[in-house]
Amino acid sequence: MAGKVALLLWELLVLQVPARALLEGDTVTLRCRGWWDNPITRVRFYKDEKELMESPGGTELSLSPLQLNDSGCYRCRGWLDSGMSQSAPVTVTVHELKPVLMLEGPPELPEGSPLNLSCLSTPSPLRPPAPLLYRFYRDGQLVGGPQGSPQLLVPAVGVSHSGNYSCEVRSEGGAVRKSSTRLGVTVRRVPPSGVSMSVQPPGARVAVGDRLVLSCTVAMGTGPLSFSWHRGGLGSPLSRGPDLELWNLGDNDSGHYQCRVSDGDNVAESVPLNVTVLVPVANATITPGPPALQVCPGDPVTLRCSVQVGSAPVTFTWLHNGHELARGSLLELGAVDVGHSGTYQWSSDKKQQERAPPQLLAFPEEGEVLYTHVMCTKQTGVSPRVTTLQDPQVTYAELPATHGRPQECGDIYGNVL
Repeated sequence: MAGKVALLLWELLVLQVPARALLEGDTVTLRCRGWWDNPITRVRFYKDEKELMESPGGTELSLSPLQLNDSGCYRCRGWLDSGMSQSAPVTVTVHELKPVLMLEGPPELPEGSPLNLSCLSTPSPLRPPAPLLYRFYRDGQLVGGPQGSPQLLVPAVGVSHSGNYSCEVRSEGGAVRKSSTRLGVTVRRVPPSGVSMSVQPPGARVAVGDRLVLSCTVAMGTGPLSFSWHRGGLGSPLSRGPDLELWNLGDNDSGHYQCRVSDGDNVAESVPLNVTVLVPVANATITPGPPALQVCPGDPVTLRCSVQVGSAPVTFTWLHNGHELARGSLLELGAVDVGHSGTYQWSSDKKQQERAPPQLLAFPEEGEVLYTHVMCTKQTGVSPRVTTLQDPQVTYAELPATHGRPQECGDIYGNVL
């Protein structure tokens, strides 16, 4: 009978535990109560048969916030009026809030590309998803969050964004923290390529004394990038920077120009650009000239214009009475007669509006004066801002005969001005 009474005393206490599934971070309180609300004193709680604490005047044990190591077998003991009693053991199981946490993203990407990292987790099936806060770290330093989104987006990465990334998830109260494994991300530089040049004025043909601007661009390449300018393959650069501006150009500035781009490890070059500085024509001469040029009707006449200074190529046009007669520096009239009389003009550019002063080729009737004027002009290309001939070089010969008396052809003389 005494043994039965002792057994009943052990069953007079009850340890109350919430019936729901318990997740880490939850707020949980264990309560030790007596049957029929009998008062209890000197209550003690045990986990896996080890005493946890004594609650003076209290019958509750708080396990908030729950951790995974709070799982175990619990019971309580206390004193009733009839003596000491204890509860039956109760098993408490704490489930992980997020059992799986993983950081996903590209392990390698080129500089300037967007970086998108996702912190993936599997929510517990025991409870609807709870609000969480995400944090992102690179080499242990916070780079994103706290935020409600599980993604980290960097619009354009640089080499400095390389490193070991990880993410952390926390419950709203901060009681639960979970970290992912590290993800190594390497950002590689893009070597320079597709180097090209533009030039003003277009065509890279400029007159002496004009201004020339060259600009260098790259299709691909991440920085920092350095630009240098070279001419004729010389190792020493003319200038540095994406633009090269040359003022008051001279004949010695002609040549092949090239732009080089470097990122410190790689070098790319543009296709060489040929720059031509056009030198104005000077010292024009006509051959044959006086005293060799003595013309009589029926004589063959050939005029040749040449210059000692000037840039090639040059287009020559001969005009007779304002109409185009021939092209080239050589004009062959053949056996001349009265029909060849008129105004002859020579120009280096048919499209120019301004012409050199016209010259006259005339054949006299018997006993009249014979005047022969031959004029030659020549001009090379000029800069786009020039619309008319400037400072034409003119050479002409005047072959007069004495007025009022017949002359033999051998009596004609001339002066070269």
